[in-house]
Order: sequence, then C-alpha cells, then structure tokens
Amino acid sequence: MTVLVDSHCHLDFPDFAEERDAIVARAREAGIVRMVTISTRVKMFDGIRAIAEAHDDVFCSVGTHPHNADEELDVTADDLVRLAEGEKVVAIGEAGLDYFYDKAPREAQAEGFRRHIEAARRTGLPLVIHARSADDDMAAILTEETGKGAFPFVLHCFSSGRALAETGIALGGYVSFSGILTFNKSQDIRDIAKDLPADRLLVETDAPYLAPPPHRGKRNEPSYVVNTAQVLADVRGVTLEEIGRTTTENFYRLFSKVPRHDG
Repeated sequence: MTVLVDSHCHLDFPDFAEERDAIVARAREAGIVRMVTISTRVKMFDGIRAIAEAHDDVFCSVGTHPHNADEELDVTADDLVRLAEGEKVVAIGEAGLDYFYDKAPREAQAEGFRRHIEAARRTGLPLVIHARSADDDMAAILTEETGKGAFPFVLHCFSSGRALAETGIALGGYVSFSGILTFNKSQDIRDIAKDLPADRLLVETDAPYLAPPPHRGKRNEPSYVVNTAQVLADVRGVTLEEIGRTTTENFYRLFSKVPRHDG
C-alpha cells in the first residue's frame, strides 16, 4: 500500500462532526499515516487541539485564516508562539492573503499574515500559507519577510500562477497540491506541478472541500488524498508509490516536529 500524508485538512469542521473517528479510520486504511488539521480561528484552537490529541496520527496548527483576519487582530505573535508549544501543534497558520473573496480588509490580512510569519520564524514551525488572487502582494511580502530572516513555509492548496510558485521555491518554501490539481480546468496547475522540484512537493485534501474525482461534488475527506497523489504521479511520469515516498519525506522535512510513522 502506498504511504501518504494529508498535510492539510479541517477535521474540526461541522461536516465531520458525526463521524470523525470513522473518517480518520478510513484514512488509515487508505495508507494515510499522518494528517494535519488546520486552524482557521485561534479562538477555536482548543477544539482543534483536542481532535489532534485524540488520535495518534493527527496533528494540528494554530492560526487565523485571512477570511477571519480582522476578527483576531488581538492575537499577537507571542500568543501564537505560546500556543505552538503544545506537543501536537506542528505548524503556524493558515494565514495569508485572499483577494478573491476579500472577506476581511486587505490591510488586516497583511497585518495578520506578518504576525504569523514572525511566529513561524521564532518557532521554526512551518507557516501554512493561504494565497488566492493575491500573487503579487504575496510574493512581495514573502520576499521582504525572508529578507528579515528565513522561515519555513508551504503554499497550500496551490491555485496561483507560475511566478508565485517559483518565488516560493526560490525562498525555500514548498508547494502543496489539492484536488484542484485533478479538475478538468486545471491544466495550468498541472503544468506547474510537472516542473517544480520533486523535493518541494506536498499533497493535501483541504477537506471537506475540493474533492477529487471520482468523488467530485461530494464532501472531501483525508483518504481521498490518494486520488490527488495519483494525478500528481501521472503528471510527473512516476508511480504513485514514488510520489508517496517523495511527498511523505518532504512532509517530515518541513513539518519537522511530527514524529515519523513506524514502518
């Protein structure tokens, strides 16, 4: 069985409430050895951490999604650093810029994003970055902040342009592909995925969103990361097993606080 990691899902969302244990069990049966459930609001962090603590193979992040940035401008980098001390907390975020929905003022998004960058720099934990329709500003902030001191990061659920992917790689970051990679309209994303360095690739579900075929239109879940990994393998002309080995090794290198699985 191919070993894989779902580097980004949202197990705390209501979509999973009634069968969370079964969903985690299905992921294990599908060869998913690690899952990271991602924070979108610090004020809901206790619940996210509790889910991670209930399952040996589930870990979590702490942070504020850009949609909610203006709600949590009282959350400081010190707060994030303190909360990240927990054993199961392995990443900062997700934070970033979303100009597609613009649910929070752009100034608030940028301010919150920079606080998360500071927390990632201070903790050494990877920053999980949400970037949508904000390529130029995202590249500018990443470049500026890296100039102040490097920090680990991943451009999650990648749906941006080639230039941002290349900037992220050049600055030492990783790029993670979700079910978007598998959609008919996503040839540009597949072309980018084909060309990026193998040692900077990750896969994820972003569940409950963006289910890949043959589950398109249904609720996504971590076990379906296999379908996205298969498309990534096809795009790069390698086997699913090789993509599994590569993305899992990359995951452990970036999410260095996560203990390796047995076997």
